[in-house]
Amino acid sequence: MTAARRTGGPNVKKGESVVSYKSPQTLVVEEEQRGSGGAVINDFPVSGKNLFPSNIAGLPTWFTIRANKDGWIARRKEIDFLVAMNPETAREDVMGLDPNRVVVYEETLKANQYRRDLTFFPVPFTKLASGITPDSRLRKLLANMIYVGAVGHLLEIDPAEMEFALTKQFKGKAKAVTLNKTALDTGRKFAAENFDKSIVPYRCQRMNATKGKIIIDGNSAAALGCMFAGVTVATWYPITPSSSLCEALTEYMKEYRIDQDGKATFAVVQAEDELAAVGMALGAGWAGARSMTSTAGPGISLMQEFVGLGYYAEMPTVIFDITRVGPSTGLPTRTQQSDILSMVYCSHGDTKHIVLIPASVEECFEIAYAAFDLAERFQTPIFVLSDLDLGMNNWMSDPFKYPVKKFDRGKVLSVEELKRLGSFQRYGDVDGDGIPYRTLPGTKHPAAAYFTRGSGHNENAAYSERPDDYQRNMDRLNKKYETARQHVPKPEIAHAEGAKIGFLAFGTTHWAIIESRDQLAREYNLPISYYRLRAVPFTKDLVEFIEKYDRVYVVEQNRDGQMAGLIKLDIPAHLVGRIRSIRHYNGLPIDARFITDELVAAEKGEEN
Repeated sequence: MTAARRTGGPNVKKGESVVSYKSPQTLVVEEEQRGSGGAVINDFPVSGKNLFPSNIAGLPTWFTIRANKDGWIARRKEIDFLVAMNPETAREDVMGLDPNRVVVYEETLKANQYRRDLTFFPVPFTKLASGITPDSRLRKLLANMIYVGAVGHLLEIDPAEMEFALTKQFKGKAKAVTLNKTALDTGRKFAAENFDKSIVPYRCQRMNATKGKIIIDGNSAAALGCMFAGVTVATWYPITPSSSLCEALTEYMKEYRIDQDGKATFAVVQAEDELAAVGMALGAGWAGARSMTSTAGPGISLMQEFVGLGYYAEMPTVIFDITRVGPSTGLPTRTQQSDILSMVYCSHGDTKHIVLIPASVEECFEIAYAAFDLAERFQTPIFVLSDLDLGMNNWMSDPFKYPVKKFDRGKVLSVEELKRLGSFQRYGDVDGDGIPYRTLPGTKHPAAAYFTRGSGHNENAAYSERPDDYQRNMDRLNKKYETARQHVPKPEIAHAEGAKIGFLAFGTTHWAIIESRDQLAREYNLPISYYRLRAVPFTKDLVEFIEKYDRVYVVEQNRDGQMAGLIKLDIPAHLVGRIRSIRHYNGLPIDARFITDELVAAEKGEEN
């Protein structure tokens, strides 16, 4: 499981440091591992954001690393320390900095000509790399390691720790270690001989704040959760940013889903499109396998026909939506929370789906595991709403707590139970919770067979166009959805003393919310309570929370306030007027200062 990495990071003496690595190379994953992965070993609490274009090669790539003594890990818009390597964007990047920031740059770019209020450190990266190797391709790669050495010197990162991180990064590749160590030393030596690091206002100090932590991306964490949940069938079609989930799952199952004879006990199918993928997943779930698929917004659009069948015929599977920016092709490599309504109401007619919403890599693991139990308990497709920021970026986490409880297969009748009953109604509401009983194909009893219908049917699964049969069935499906309120993951609620207003958020917006609450308390003496939503349908806690406060601001990463609208449809009419909306939708991860500024402006408007 190579996705898990040991982690750590810096305590910045003055302000806080955000390093933006820019490179025309496409090796953004290796850049990410060197930046945040190396900091992991240095025991620095950091977070990284990989901002890359939706092309195969050649366009600029940004990678930001955030380091601060308070451990905030949401994106921060302002850049304090820039490494400029790309001639296409160097001027724009330098001009976008606040005054008194630091720039390390390829000297041929002459970036110092653009501003007089910044601290510049020119480095001849290309020339230095030429002195290490004659290979032109390797020179481009080694330039990246040279600037790591130069930046390490300026920020006073322990050289021994950097070398240890490098050795771990290239474990088992002696030549690569030697070559990259030479580049690291070259960058560090050049900086030591040519720069006065005392004028740099940032320092990295050991905090010992990350002992025992791991680093992993959300898609890999979700794949692990699927594996522990007993998934045996994965069907998918490649699409950014979800592809790495099924790719990781495939690698895990190749290692852990092989029987004693060396035969695979799983099936992974790359389908011809997303509609076929979800159809296969539903078929496998109907047959008794634990199945899943992963996609993004465009895939959800294509899946709707089969998802409606899964809802109406009551077939279990798990669907991961790693959300990107839409509509249409949109921005495939940017993040958003804009598929909420697409999932809750997926397909035509009256449908309402269960949606689970992780905010961390740890929850990606836990919620992925829980999703399969819920899919079988409620005999329906379960959606897991993640996003590109969570799915594709590396995040620091405590080691996962591996589940020990037995799988919940739901209401599955055995041969013995069928013998006792004599018959059963496939779509009958025996227990009053809206959830019917089912049998699995191959159950050896004459009463086990039934028709699985996407057309009108009665309790016995017989075809019916009778109005009362249809309405009774739809009412039962709605009752099943209401029952789910008691079984979905509970929200996390933090009541602030003296608060009159509250935040409501979900998913990766959480990390900006907790930082914004701190800003509002420190800078404005404004306490804000917080409700972190983890699932749809909502639990009874939602109404209780809204009743406590004059106003509740729903903070989400989409244009139309989709979750706010969904909440207004669900709560009593007299509470609707308390809901406010803060929306962020430029494709970049939401930042705390944006939320703080929007909240303050909105509250001033309330006063006026």
